[in-house]
Amino acid sequence: MVTLDVRPQLLDTLSALRDRVAAARFPLPLAGAPRVRANRDELLAQLDDYLVPRLRSPEAPLLAVVGGSTGTGKSTLVNSLVGRRVSEAGVLRPTTRTPVLVCHPEDHHWFSGMRVLPDLTRGPLIRRDPQRDMQHDTHRDTRRDMQHDSHLDPHDDHPARVLRVETAESIPRGLALLDAPDVDSLVAENRVLAAELICAADVWIMVTTAARYADAVPWHLLRTAKEYDATLVTVLDRVPHQVVTEVSRQYGALLSKAGLGDVPRFTVPELPESAWGGGLLPASAVAPLRAWLLHHSQDPAARRQVLARTAHGLLDSLNARMPELAGAAAAQYAAALRLTSAVDHAYDSEHARVRGRLNSGAALAGDALKRWRAFPLDCTAGELLDALAESLAELLLCAVTGADERMREAWRREPAADAPELAAQDLAPEPPEHRIGLAVRRWRRELEEYAEDEVRELERGAAVDAEAVAALVATAVLGGHRARTAGERLAERIGPHGALRLRDRAGRLLTEHVDRVMNTERERRLAPLDALDVHAESQAELIAALSVLQKER
Repeated sequence: MVTLDVRPQLLDTLSALRDRVAAARFPLPLAGAPRVRANRDELLAQLDDYLVPRLRSPEAPLLAVVGGSTGTGKSTLVNSLVGRRVSEAGVLRPTTRTPVLVCHPEDHHWFSGMRVLPDLTRGPLIRRDPQRDMQHDTHRDTRRDMQHDSHLDPHDDHPARVLRVETAESIPRGLALLDAPDVDSLVAENRVLAAELICAADVWIMVTTAARYADAVPWHLLRTAKEYDATLVTVLDRVPHQVVTEVSRQYGALLSKAGLGDVPRFTVPELPESAWGGGLLPASAVAPLRAWLLHHSQDPAARRQVLARTAHGLLDSLNARMPELAGAAAAQYAAALRLTSAVDHAYDSEHARVRGRLNSGAALAGDALKRWRAFPLDCTAGELLDALAESLAELLLCAVTGADERMREAWRREPAADAPELAAQDLAPEPPEHRIGLAVRRWRRELEEYAEDEVRELERGAAVDAEAVAALVATAVLGGHRARTAGERLAERIGPHGALRLRDRAGRLLTEHVDRVMNTERERRLAPLDALDVHAESQAELIAALSVLQKER
């Protein structure tokens, strides 16, 4: 008989695999990405809530999770198995909002801590007046119960994630029942929670009804259990006496067709106690299911078989699930790389273009050219510097705008670019004009400081206007062939050596600031991509973690 392997090396390897799965990111909206994210979250839930805790504590009680669609009578079934009301049942849907776990008093310590379902806060069951519980037509009372059950403020739209742990002497030691929320609940949080709870189960008890046994939702759960080879039990609830044979036969045929013909199947007839979710079913109605649970929780061989099947089924499922995650991680990285390359190509092209335009003297045009021609008779040095700075800013803004247009054109062909995190950068409160304006003003200020340094070093006593020197050197480095006379005038004022030295420093300063502007804007476009945390290593890490686990097993 297969037994659980609880070697420390296996646990360490499994924990390392779990960390790799948790680190994998699938944020880009590629085809199939939502399904991959859901599969990743489901796998993490199964590792955290079931497999790792079970391998660490194989002696812990058997956990049977009762799941199913809305209105299938899950809570009534749990209450009837326990022999008293421990879970709220009623006509309003969704009724079960806070999951309830019931176990023997001596097993309470297994579930009061964070061994399983560590993301759920533990909460005590709130006792109620039995008479009021029977008044299912009183909307106000039931609504108030639901609010108490959820540990909610009535106006809170985000239910607290609470697990109630209840004890009952009627539940044998070694067994725990968990009443889960509806898997098809209208409340999204309930659906997510129901899936997490099922992932924590040693035994999946899927409940459906005579009216809903062909619905898609229960069959999705049944096929999922088959895929993971989990220990599965089905309950066909609320079956009218008149059609019990026919409905049971048809349901059995559907199970056999789906490859689930060997799944234990129990039928619960429709009884007066079933109506409106009130009351407890007679012990005889749930006796076969109770006997099955007792046997598999109390008989050592049957218990080992249940635990080993579910645990090994989950371990075996990793052989297909991990490569799927790895493939999706590779697709995410490839898409992120294409987006990154589009940004780099756009900015490289515009960066080279703006350098070429500056070398050709394109900045000395328009108002700047007019000011230069009027300098110094009809234009001051300050006015010329203002015009040159404005022209430089316009050139840089044109380059950045052109790069962004190229980038967006390339991104329009990429579905991955529709990620909300990437679209959000277009809504940035600070436009590039502001950042470029600051950079150009900083360039001008440093250029003026260079000019002042050269003027201070002059040995002759004649006074030289540092601002005029700054205006001339700015014209010389920005004007190209159009501003040859600027260099000559500069040499006349500070000498040929000083003019050459200042032009070299000013040229380097211009290159540094242009490069800084273009690189800063490039990094701002890449920052949202970097924040998505999509790495090339993720695929290899997932495959390597699976390989190590396979060797360890």
